[in-house]
Amino acid sequence: MHLAHLRLRDFRNYPRLDTDFAPGFHLLLGENAQGKTNILEAVYLMATLRSFRGVGGAQMIRHGQKGYFVGGKVVGQGEHEIKMYWSARERNLALDNRPVKKLTDYLGTLRVVVFCTEDLQLVKGTSRTRRRFMDLLLSQTQPGYLPLLQRYLRTVRSRNALLRQPALDEASFASFTNELVRAGNELMAARRELIPKVSPLTRLAYRRISHDAEELRMEYDPAVKQDFAVELAQSRARERSYRATLIGPHRDDLRLLLNDRSAAQFGSEGQKRTLAIALKMAQAEYLTGIHGSAPVLLIDDVMGELDAKRRGGFLPLLERSRETSGQVFMTATEENWPRELGRDLQRWEIKDGKLGGRG
Repeated sequence: MHLAHLRLRDFRNYPRLDTDFAPGFHLLLGENAQGKTNILEAVYLMATLRSFRGVGGAQMIRHGQKGYFVGGKVVGQGEHEIKMYWSARERNLALDNRPVKKLTDYLGTLRVVVFCTEDLQLVKGTSRTRRRFMDLLLSQTQPGYLPLLQRYLRTVRSRNALLRQPALDEASFASFTNELVRAGNELMAARRELIPKVSPLTRLAYRRISHDAEELRMEYDPAVKQDFAVELAQSRARERSYRATLIGPHRDDLRLLLNDRSAAQFGSEGQKRTLAIALKMAQAEYLTGIHGSAPVLLIDDVMGELDAKRRGGFLPLLERSRETSGQVFMTATEENWPRELGRDLQRWEIKDGKLGGRG
């Protein structure tokens, strides 16, 4: 799978861009604030419909403009054309010139894994970041997972709205509670099955990068400990007090342990950074194993933070991408380009929202 063409209009600092990309390794070189990361953000946006920087659509519009356009051609099993337009008043998403009505018909057209400084939040941040990691991986590999997650979250919102009412509608509340338990149990089952598959890949990636420095363990940490329906009933008084659903997979977490101690609490900054990268490497390896081809890798300036030995841990992943005619986009300044990662690449110079090839 690879992105064959990228088209931008009024996206971030790009007034207009039309560029073809071959499979393989693309190095985006430039000083800071020239637009390197914006390219990766646009590719990620096409794949997931969200920014990895955690911002909304309005912040991605070029200054002084009304909306942005992001589009491109993806080559995988077949060829697909993506077009998306966003403004405060209008939002359009089209696949092969047809409006996208269901996200499940669209997601998976382009599969990507991004490596960026925000990944540290996987280790240091709240449980929500780690739930999103699990949910993205399941959405990328199980077609029915995203609709199930959306159904569950809608039910949580409806149930919370009832809990905020002065007088509780018992019949409606019981109906939403039953639906919550049904969808929640399915979500937890999917997450419970996922972690033992991803955990060995994460351990191996961590060992490669850290050279067996510590033993990593990953554990699914569900908010529901035994029986969802029973635990909901037991928390009824607290729910009325807090006016919110307090138990369920929307409160799940992923426990990350180094030598049996919490990585977030006891890990050094270097260990946390290595663990975050290992999680993303495992995501890429898992997607490659499921789909038979590597996802597009987006590596945003994280290599400059690693020494040569730790960067070497990336080599097997990059090699696997090359073997399956995959595609890698890496940003760097000229100074921190890690040359040991290979010379068989296309260099691009980025300056002031303009992209130029350097061979």
